[in-house]
Amino acid sequence: MADFNPYQAPSAHVEDMNDVEDMELAGRGTRLGAVIVDSLIFMVPLLFAIIPIMIFSKQVGADAMGAGAIIAIVVGVLGFLAIFVVDLVMLHRTGQTIGKRLLNIKIVRTDGDRAGLTRIFFLRMLVPGLIGGIPFVGSIFSIVDPLFIFQESRRCVHDLIADTMVVMA
Repeated sequence: MADFNPYQAPSAHVEDMNDVEDMELAGRGTRLGAVIVDSLIFMVPLLFAIIPIMIFSKQVGADAMGAGAIIAIVVGVLGFLAIFVVDLVMLHRTGQTIGKRLLNIKIVRTDGDRAGLTRIFFLRMLVPGLIGGIPFVGSIFSIVDPLFIFQESRRCVHDLIADTMVVMA
C-alpha cells in the first residue's frame, strides 16, 4: 500500500468536458439561419417605432404628430436596447444569442472553452464593426468576412480575430 499522507491534497479523475474533437461545427446554413432569426428579432422594435409614425403622419400630418412619434421612437429604442441586453446576458452565460439558442448552436473558443462576453463583444462584434465603418476598406471587409465561412474550418474573419468557432450546442 502506498504511503498515506493525511495532508495531501485530494485527487480525482476528471474527464475533460471541452474535448474539441467531439464538438461538431455548426453548419453554414444553421449559422445563416441564426443570423436571420436575430435580425428579425431586432427588427420588431423598429417596426413598433416606424409603423405608428407612419400612421400618425398620415392621420394628423407630419407637422402635428409630435408626441405620438416621440413615444413610438422611445418604445422602439427601449425595445431594441432590451433585446440587446438579453442577447449580451445570453452570450455571457451560454455563448448564444436568441437565434443561436433556437437553432441549437453556440460560440466557443477554439480550444473548446467558453468564450467570454468581453471576447465576444469586443473582438467578434466591435472590431469588425469598426473595420466595417472604414470607407472602402469596410465595404470589402463586410463582403470578405462572411465568405470565409466556406473554408473547411467554417470560421469567418470575425471568428479568426476573436479565436472562436461556432459549434452545435
